[in-house]
Amino acid sequence: MAPDKGDDRIAMIAKPLLLSLLLVAALTGRTQLRWRMVDSAYGPLPPSMHVYRSPDSLGGLPFVAYYVAARLKDRKLQFTTQTGQGKRFTPSEYYQLEQFPLLIVNCTFFSQETGENLSLVVRDGRLINYNVVSLKGTGNDSLLFYYPTRGAIGIDRDRQADVAWTFTDTSRRWPYAFEEMPVVAKGKDTVPLIYDLHNIDWKWWKMRTAVGGGPVLIYDGKIRITNREEQLFPDSRNDYHPRTAMGYTRDGQLIILAIQGRTPGVAAGATLEQEARILLSLGCYEALNLDGGGSSCMLVNGKETILPTDKDGERPLPAVFLIKRK
Repeated sequence: MAPDKGDDRIAMIAKPLLLSLLLVAALTGRTQLRWRMVDSAYGPLPPSMHVYRSPDSLGGLPFVAYYVAARLKDRKLQFTTQTGQGKRFTPSEYYQLEQFPLLIVNCTFFSQETGENLSLVVRDGRLINYNVVSLKGTGNDSLLFYYPTRGAIGIDRDRQADVAWTFTDTSRRWPYAFEEMPVVAKGKDTVPLIYDLHNIDWKWWKMRTAVGGGPVLIYDGKIRITNREEQLFPDSRNDYHPRTAMGYTRDGQLIILAIQGRTPGVAAGATLEQEARILLSLGCYEALNLDGGGSSCMLVNGKETILPTDKDGERPLPAVFLIKRK
């Protein structure tokens, strides 16, 4: 029996609707991950801190990730940082040195050749490591230097978190923060002053605890990936890698995400875009990418979550972010 005209009209309506639903699924399904609480595998933990795992797929590829959610206002928790003071230690070594904290995660970028820290670190209200201040230009700008403003996440004395683009000066106690956008500037000096950035819309970033990285992934509740402006991975935004990131929600939860990668058949990693969408789906109002690749490692009560990808296991790091029992 031939279909009547009513059937044709239904088909005409249903087909574009189905295509729309498939398109939505293709765009959003990559980050609609299933998360399972795994506190029992990493306990004992305080009631305000939880661990979640997702053994799912992302963009059709195998995926493994963990995130920790911790309540910022819990006065029994201490959010802090530690550096190797010129040396590098693995997260497990920091765990011993720091008297068994609840959480240790990698954070800042650093030079593999020299071990020099390239991102800011604030501990107990004191700026103890600084951002890289200039980068040599190329091509037509080979005689100039770029002055990057890099993303950072901080927690102030009232236990409120913030993400900003930052610039540091070794003669100043506090980082400079740009709250609207990263500044793109260049000049002839290798060590610029704040005035060389040609932008006066900054504030002192008075954080109790802070770590730098980049790029910013989410800002004011929206995905805003500023890798080009921060001069980080300008041509590799869509590459899959292990990732570490940190963000916060409007209701005061600190979110720390670790994504496993480079383990064929088990976990492919994620792109910056996918990482941002995951954090947005977890409720982050603002969020920041941190050092990744072989540096990505998160310990909860001394136990590894994702599997580090360096052949020797955990990579020695110049700095870490910690959560301790206070």
